[in-house]
Amino acid sequence: MMTRPCDALPPVRGTYAHGAALKDLVWFRAGGPAEVLFRPADVDDLATFLSARPAELRVSVIGVGSNLLVRDGGIPGVVVRLPGAFGRIAVEGPRIRVGAAALDAAVARAAAEAGIGGMEFLRGIPGTVGGALKMNAGCYGREIKDIFVEATAIDGRGDVHKLTAADMGFVYRKAQVPEDFIFVEAVFEGSADDPAAVKARMDALVEQRESTQPVKSRTGGSTFKNPHGHKAWELIDKAGCRGLMHGAAQVSEKHCNFLINTGEATASDIEALGEEVRTRVKDKFGVVLEWEIKRVGVA
Repeated sequence: MMTRPCDALPPVRGTYAHGAALKDLVWFRAGGPAEVLFRPADVDDLATFLSARPAELRVSVIGVGSNLLVRDGGIPGVVVRLPGAFGRIAVEGPRIRVGAAALDAAVARAAAEAGIGGMEFLRGIPGTVGGALKMNAGCYGREIKDIFVEATAIDGRGDVHKLTAADMGFVYRKAQVPEDFIFVEAVFEGSADDPAAVKARMDALVEQRESTQPVKSRTGGSTFKNPHGHKAWELIDKAGCRGLMHGAAQVSEKHCNFLINTGEATASDIEALGEEVRTRVKDKFGVVLEWEIKRVGVA
């Protein structure tokens, strides 16, 4: 009998969980399991796993799943989820060194407490630093590239890479780095400011976000990228999609560039709804919306 890649996993100090449910780990609360979920003990453990794994073994990574749709058939291979050990935050003057598992909002709060301005926008980005780096996340006129100094990533062979801004090749909602890179750390830089003033600006952003976005719903954040010269939500609204439903999946009434799980929506319900929105917008305006939410796994 042939040995399957997931039957020949290398020894690690972290943990493996076979058939691990992912729906409780992602914001949509929908989708299938991971064939294997790996939580590495530390950076060395992750590098050891990647260098020793079978070459044909598929490896993917998830954070807190705030901008992710896991399809109902689940994710084959090994899914890496960085635990709390990768979430440390350290202030270094006007800079902050952060682990990739740190929540963007936690980085914003740490910066405010330290009197570092320019990182308030992170409070409005759901998810972790690792995901924010991959997609050059942003809101309210700022994005990761505006505060980025350097990052550390591990490739699929277990080799460690230090990346500058030029290496990242930041463009709108994307860092142009190899697909197999797993970020483990980053350094961001702001400017010295009054902690109370930074906190006040951050609180204003939070209030604005909560008043305009369905942040307390089962959602995946902003669904589609803004096409050049357009706002995605306006196109979706004018195409008559506000409140549109497919099964238990719905286009948010509050902000129609958000899809929400109103109850027991499947991942296929959510994806089908998104495709219906894309079809309606293309038919009415000739504009093709591009998914911002990352869709992974087997349908």
